[in-house]
Amino acid sequence: MNYLDLNKKTWDAWAELHVNSDFYDIPSFLAGENSLYEIELSLLGDINKKKLLHLQCHFGQDTLSLARLGADVTGVDLSEKAISIAKSLAVQLNIDAKFINCDIFDLKNHLQGQFDIVFTSYGTIGWLPELSSWAQTISHFLKPGGTFVFVEFHPVIWMFDEQIDHVQYPYFVRDPIIETVTGSYAAKESDVVRTHVTWNHSLAEVIQNLISNGIDISLFSEYDYSPIDCFPGTEEYQPGRFRIKKYGNSLPMVYAIKGVKI
Repeated sequence: MNYLDLNKKTWDAWAELHVNSDFYDIPSFLAGENSLYEIELSLLGDINKKKLLHLQCHFGQDTLSLARLGADVTGVDLSEKAISIAKSLAVQLNIDAKFINCDIFDLKNHLQGQFDIVFTSYGTIGWLPELSSWAQTISHFLKPGGTFVFVEFHPVIWMFDEQIDHVQYPYFVRDPIIETVTGSYAAKESDVVRTHVTWNHSLAEVIQNLISNGIDISLFSEYDYSPIDCFPGTEEYQPGRFRIKKYGNSLPMVYAIKGVKI
């Protein structure tokens, strides 16, 4: 099974859907709206003049938002179509940001240098079969004393079926999850059909791989809400905070990690 090829084709198709979707709201973004959320903004702090690497950046909306905050930013993504859109948006907005199209496990062959900050967020590591290479990549590109900032959907959420109705997968699943879906989380009405491959990674797997690769974790937080309305059956119980109505505040939905390279 060539998971990279399947997933690349999925994200190429989704990039075209997403850039025109209400979910990503490109008109507001072009008008100056920042696409980043409170959780990651609070963890990142002042990034003005910081050299920042954004892993799995999709079509660059958050990458360009980071640049708007003053960072010298490089975005990386597997999808050629997504990176093409990101470069086009950068030109359209006259924002100085660099973009690289490659699998992040192969990034050492496409990028040199080290960064003050490595950042990645929301729906990223599930597309990776293992996290040892992920953590090695983060450590490789961080300067000594550099900061890693990570915000991700909680692995408990990925235990559920597509409708978040019942538990379908074990927490410690090791096998790939192969799904054929119509549309996407951001374009649910689309008739585009794609097959993709994902993995669920436990918190212990994430944390231990970071520690083993020289990342001293200074913060770990869990949240009973998502700032992104991308799951079925949600309610906005506070502005910009979404929970699955059926479960209220009983499920962890997002977690965050901040660490420093030793």
